[in-house]
This record gives sequence, structure tokens and C-alpha cells, in this order.
Amino acid sequence: MKRNEKKPRPHGVYVVEGEGDKAFWTRIGAAWLHDDGKGFNISLSCLPLDGRLVVREPKSAEVDEEAGQ
Repeated sequence: MKRNEKKPRPHGVYVVEGEGDKAFWTRIGAAWLHDDGKGFNISLSCLPLDGRLVVREPKSAEVDEEAGQ
């Protein structure tokens, strides 16, 4: 990685309980894509007892800036 390049943001890891509009999402960690794009390193702050794990791409910087205003 070059000096002026930004590090890629990690994917969010969530536990999702329920379905559809009534689903409850809790962020429990982060996942970093391997350089070859064929896997992830995942770091969790807790382990879910119920629900399912979902890994989502990070939002773009533009979306994050708009949300902060």
C-alpha cells in the first residue's frame, strides 16, 4: 500500500434477530477483506446466542458525511 492511499474500511459484522421490517441489527464486530479477495479476517466483540451473522460492506464516505450533518 502506498503512503497516500487510505486503508480500506472494514466490513461491519452484525447479528440480526427477526425478519423483514421487524429485524433488529446489532453491530458486534468488523471484517477485513484479504488482499486476494477470497476471504476475511473477522474480529468480534461478542458472540451471539441467537439470530444470524451478517457481513456488510462499509458505507461510502459521502454517505457517512451526510449522516453526520
